[in-house]
Amino acid sequence: MTKKLFITGTGTDVGKTFVSALLVKKLHARGNACAYYKAAMSGNARDASGKLIPGDAVQVKRISGISQPLDEMCPYVYERAYSPHLAAKIEGVPVEMQKVRDGFDAVCRKYDYVTMEGSGGIICPIRRDAETVGLEDIVKKLGLSCVLVADAGLGTINAVVLTAAYMRQKQIPLKGIIFNRFHRGNVMEEDNLSVCEAMTGLKTLAVVPAAATEIDIDGNVLESLYE
Repeated sequence: MTKKLFITGTGTDVGKTFVSALLVKKLHARGNACAYYKAAMSGNARDASGKLIPGDAVQVKRISGISQPLDEMCPYVYERAYSPHLAAKIEGVPVEMQKVRDGFDAVCRKYDYVTMEGSGGIICPIRRDAETVGLEDIVKKLGLSCVLVADAGLGTINAVVLTAAYMRQKQIPLKGIIFNRFHRGNVMEEDNLSVCEAMTGLKTLAVVPAAATEIDIDGNVLESLYE
């Protein structure tokens, strides 16, 4: 049976894709058949033929070494670097929940471990027109548990605590925190970790230096996060 995990973040550009890639890389190195999935991806470039290329998926493939085809990884790819709901509105391709679910289910039928990454933070709107779809709706409908990625630096206490509180309010399972761009021995960042743990009751699952090529988490612990 396929095991799945959702990677959310405290906001945009905190390193969700980078962390997701390192998690997939570790699972793949342990001999697992691994896949990556993202419902909607904004801010993508076009190739020479004019086709949009899902940049986050390319990064995950490059770092992790998985051979999963790009066209399995993201059903909605947008050019404009806006929130998905706005990019979709401007580009005329709104997100359909059934298409997201069908793509996710197809990936789950082929692979042992599926890592799904969110767009922006957990409150990110995916569609706002005649229909309203939020990232949290996708997480709930797919029945996923989450790991929270946060930047280790200044401001992270507020972002982590508010995100964790919101997810608890919405009854979204949250298994722990991964702090990205972490500098060991930095007094502020070390304190950020301990304060975030104390204020949320969540464990720090891993810390990731900016130039990391691996993620320092026990393989068995990592696999146990997936359900």
